[in-house]
Amino acid sequence: MPEAAVAQSAPTTLLEPRWPATLAVVGAIALYVTLPDSLVLGPSWVLPALEAAILIPLTLTRPHRNAGESGKSRMAAIVLIILANIGNVASLALLLHLLTSGSHIGGRTLLFAAIEIYLTNVIIFGLWYWELDSGGPAARLGGRSPYPDFLFPQMNLKGKAPADWRATFLDYLYVSLTNATAFSPTDTMPLTRKAKLLMGIQCLASLLTVALVAGRAVNILT
Repeated sequence: MPEAAVAQSAPTTLLEPRWPATLAVVGAIALYVTLPDSLVLGPSWVLPALEAAILIPLTLTRPHRNAGESGKSRMAAIVLIILANIGNVASLALLLHLLTSGSHIGGRTLLFAAIEIYLTNVIIFGLWYWELDSGGPAARLGGRSPYPDFLFPQMNLKGKAPADWRATFLDYLYVSLTNATAFSPTDTMPLTRKAKLLMGIQCLASLLTVALVAGRAVNILT
């Protein structure tokens, strides 16, 4: 059955709106284009243009994630996250290079760049968690994966959440924010090696950004 037909016939409980994730990607693009040119990989418009070329048609043609989502739609979403991830990793690497090479960079510029890279890191890993947990939104909505990658409190607290409760993008964004801030899981536990690896990589990126970059910026300002 075509994806559009499934989306129309599926109950609303088997649909998840894409717009929160779309807004998050738009925010990540905005943070990227406001970085100094010295912290951007190549021309500053290239990656945002590629991301927009995927994001706009994906949002317009597939405004909801659903149990019958095609593999092509999910692949496009993953490619979009990869592009954003490449840009942010490159910006962090360039920033660390400037710090270790003795290049002059103003403390205020450094501080704002660190904040932008940190926030982009939160958005990107929120997208990764949302896209990969239990095989992705479509698999979760269709109940096709019995083994989750993340254990949310609502899964254990009987009577404290609806029986059909499912994590949405905002839940994964919160997991990403708390993991990046605490440098460890908080109320949501990773269950699989894949989830642990992702959370470990995010902690390392956040540690480099906050402890080294932001710390150096504060020293320069004072």
